[in-house]
Amino acid sequence: MATVTELKAVLKDTLEKRGVLGHLRARIRAEVFNALDDESEPPPPLSHENLLINELIREYLEFNKYKYTASVLMADRLMPRRCALSKKRDHEVDFGRE
Repeated sequence: MATVTELKAVLKDTLEKRGVLGHLRARIRAEVFNALDDESEPPPPLSHENLLINELIREYLEFNKYKYTASVLMADRLMPRRCALSKKRDHEVDFGRE
């Protein structure tokens, strides 16, 4: 029969391989930053341009498999899971130019 230490090691390895531990670590980091954030001063509203930049950064992170870092970005800026901008094609995005 396996010891408790061996069971813990196997469980940790399994959760690590499935990505669960990385996700939990990222979520804990985001929650710590949220708890430390000064709520008396709300963040400035996201402009259309900043939302686009954040979405590009999120897509870059997800493309390169930095999904935990992307989840922290999304939690930090309270971005929707899939931004409306990501549903548009590149030529459909309004950059505010005339």
